[in-house]
Amino acid sequence: MPETIYDVAIIGSGPAGYTAAIRAGQWGLKTALIEKDNVLGGTCLHVGCIPTKALLFNAELWDHLKDAKEFGIEGVDSRKLNWAAVQERKQKIVTKHAKGLEFLMKKNKVETIRGYGKLTGGAQNGVFTVEVVADSKANHVKAKNVILATGSEARMLPGLEPSDRVLTNIEILSLKEIPKSLVIVGAGAVGVEFASIYRSFDCEVTIIEMLPRLVPVEDEEVSKELARAFRKRGINFHTSAKVDKVDKTKSGVAVTITVDSKQQKIEAEKILIAVGRKPRTANIGLERTKIKPEREFIKTDSWMQTAEPGIYAVGDIVLGTPQLAHVGAMEAICAVAKIAGKPGKPINPEHIPGCTYCHPEIGSVGLTEAKAREAGYNVKIGKFPFTANSRASIVGQHEGFIKIVSDADYDEILGVHIIGPQATELIAEAVAAMELEATVEDLMWTIHAHPTLSEAMLDAANSVYGIAING
Repeated sequence: MPETIYDVAIIGSGPAGYTAAIRAGQWGLKTALIEKDNVLGGTCLHVGCIPTKALLFNAELWDHLKDAKEFGIEGVDSRKLNWAAVQERKQKIVTKHAKGLEFLMKKNKVETIRGYGKLTGGAQNGVFTVEVVADSKANHVKAKNVILATGSEARMLPGLEPSDRVLTNIEILSLKEIPKSLVIVGAGAVGVEFASIYRSFDCEVTIIEMLPRLVPVEDEEVSKELARAFRKRGINFHTSAKVDKVDKTKSGVAVTITVDSKQQKIEAEKILIAVGRKPRTANIGLERTKIKPEREFIKTDSWMQTAEPGIYAVGDIVLGTPQLAHVGAMEAICAVAKIAGKPGKPINPEHIPGCTYCHPEIGSVGLTEAKAREAGYNVKIGKFPFTANSRASIVGQHEGFIKIVSDADYDEILGVHIIGPQATELIAEAVAAMELEATVEDLMWTIHAHPTLSEAMLDAANSVYGIAING
């Protein structure tokens, strides 16, 4: 049998890897997808975005039930939470989509190869050899191009190891019961989402954040609004705080922190470490290539090509792009377009939406007000509160606002920041508008259906000029 030489071999089957495989298959490339685990989908599907959002939806329903009387629904005071059933539903969703990926690979004639993939060096006569180890046996896959999509894992605080009390995103998603108290280190998307979930289920939650505010990458006004909402929900938090040590106690952990130069101790059943994610680039054979990682990340050009011709990197391992599933997926499409010689378009970093699914939700794109001013723009702001939006009143979620950051000289939309109901859905309009180079005026003349939450975008655009109809 002649040896198979693939057009492209992809290492890792998370959103970046599986998207690359599907698109390569659609474009007729002979494709191999190499995955070390026995399921496809990576962190995002199994221990990340999907199960977390499933639990958040459960938490939202549970919160609605607490307010049932206000909606004229009586007799739910005796409600009881079946945590095992909540976990089972979450798992069913994950399993369904993992099976869906298996189907998509078959449909697009992608060959799935189980095992740990590792580079063996540069191309020899235009062909790369990837070593794949499964059950202590090594095979070799040959391909004209390689896409690295090995993903990331939770960073740990020095000296700590995951356990039944010290949790990462993996352990916290499979808890057998809801802890009575939880300390969360880190107030980025992962930290505030888990704070939101477990607070809904009456867990005593305390967030510790090293930087001066919650969700520090967001616009400052969004951080302030989230802090206000979290206080109202009874979520405790300390910003500009440092974790000094974590000790085990009889029933949980004792966390010593420093805030305002004073030390204090917080006791809880569990601690969640949510201080960011580390790229998985060790032990994948980079040292045998021209690729020199920076802080463990891989540098690429705008078409995702690395320093080694024919090797591409996508997703959480890429230097300088946010570690988000949707970014990895688009980077993958970009890389495959280059390999297949199809029309493509590099990613514009200013047009990447960020979504945080805590309650209230956060969606943002482009420059914050502070960043726009730093960049020297003549900044003009429009802001519209959801309290004045009729659909927000109907769904009983009045918190938050839509804020548009614009350039007064050219009417350009520089950034849009939303905190409030369905913010993660509403942000798509802002991304599309910016991608199509729409101005604030274009948004002002776009008819939005009534009554909808998206009307708040129309009012926010009008408020840039101080003429919001409902404000």
